[in-house]
Amino acid sequence: MIETLFTGEQALTVWLWAFVATGVVAGIVSGFFKARKIQPRGFKWKTLRNEAIVAVITLLISGKILGAATGWLKAQGWITFHSGPAPWWMIALEFGAYFFLFDTYFYWLHRWMHKEPFYGWVHKLHHKSTSPNLLTTLSVNPLESIINGGFVPLFLAIFTVHPATMALILPTNIVMGLYVHSGYEFLPRWWNRTWATKWFITATFHDQHHRYFTGNYGGYTTIWDRLCGTMRKRYEADFDTIKARTVPDRGLPGLNAEGGEAQALNS
Repeated sequence: MIETLFTGEQALTVWLWAFVATGVVAGIVSGFFKARKIQPRGFKWKTLRNEAIVAVITLLISGKILGAATGWLKAQGWITFHSGPAPWWMIALEFGAYFFLFDTYFYWLHRWMHKEPFYGWVHKLHHKSTSPNLLTTLSVNPLESIINGGFVPLFLAIFTVHPATMALILPTNIVMGLYVHSGYEFLPRWWNRTWATKWFITATFHDQHHRYFTGNYGGYTTIWDRLCGTMRKRYEADFDTIKARTVPDRGLPGLNAEGGEAQALNS
């Protein structure tokens, strides 16, 4: 009977959604999300409503324009893909090129959009939310959406990559956008304390950009902010303070739920 109602793919989709829904409910009930909320009192229903309206309008306009532009570039032969399988290191190189080139593109255009009159014309709408949430990701001026989203077809017109690389690029765009605007910090306490990971941004990093309007311009990494001196000085201390809430009795050396706030304030 079940087989007649669901195909294998449909059943898997139902189970995945059920798994996610169960995790969300468990996270709310257990206090997992509450402990990781970056701005505990920042959420506003009015802001969420307005962002939902803007998101729908922006998706309709920018999606149509970017889709048409990408289709035209493909039809003209500007965008093509390598056929056949590729070694893992080739996919890694292609994805790495996209990752760091986009981060550079985003950083400098983002800084530019914070200068008048461009801020008022383009970027101000996105900063209506000083405590971002998932919808903030899409709550942007359609022109800004086209500027940011336009990097992918531009990159593909310049570089010919494999379809497997595209399978990494698109989810990265979505996941990173949602994560940094989520308003919750899920990365581990040691993230900014190791050389290998401190170069990649956290939700706290971008959340502070919305809260204070300046600094922390990077989209994927902290590299350009560190090089150009635009990373907020209290960012790493504030990150530690937020993470201290999650394990109050086993914090980092010299850091606990009570002492974390004092350490951050004195840094």
